[in-house]
Amino acid sequence: MSEKLNINEWDEADRPRERLMRLGAQALSDAELLAILIGSGSPQEDAVALMKRILNSCQNNLNTLGKLTISDLCQFRGVGEAKAITILAACELGKRRQAEKPQERPDLGSATRLYNYMHPKMQDLDVEEFWLLLMNQSCRLIKDVRIAHGGITEVSVDVRILMREAVLCNATMMAVCHNHPSGSIRPSRQDDELTKRIQKACEVMRIHFLDHVIITDGLYYSYHEEGRL
Repeated sequence: MSEKLNINEWDEADRPRERLMRLGAQALSDAELLAILIGSGSPQEDAVALMKRILNSCQNNLNTLGKLTISDLCQFRGVGEAKAITILAACELGKRRQAEKPQERPDLGSATRLYNYMHPKMQDLDVEEFWLLLMNQSCRLIKDVRIAHGGITEVSVDVRILMREAVLCNATMMAVCHNHPSGSIRPSRQDDELTKRIQKACEVMRIHFLDHVIITDGLYYSYHEEGRL
């Protein structure tokens, strides 16, 4: 009879944590996901085998698993109070997530909406900040990122960072915003040059460059509305 291997002795491609990192959580079984949470099994079986045994007693139904008590779970060899609490906490989180409504992503499909979204973040700044807003094809926000925090009259922006963020987020649209602490909404020559560089990079990457909006406390300038994009 061959000696049982611990999970950390498995081939790396078969370990639950490594598989999750490589393939995503959706690729793992319920037993593998729960095994990651409890961390270890017992001298007789690894964490995955332990969770398979527990799930099998529940007809492989997570809802049934969530109805067990700490005392019920502690009846399984290899499960103490700490592991039982972790399992039940995971089941409760799953139940609460199911009850939650999906978070609605704001629609940033116009300069006014971009301004209204960014103005609270920028209205009291005394230095320039440059933000990237990444969107899906419906102009719904995926992520906003502060790219630069700089001086009174300008910030330094690396266009490659914008493109990297867009690719990592699978964005199909993007907009950029920065503020003018002086209160003037007139774009500078540097603003114009940066806008052109971003536009060219987006054309290469096939990402729609929606707008570059300059924000002050109460006014904005939109390259798109001015017909410059």
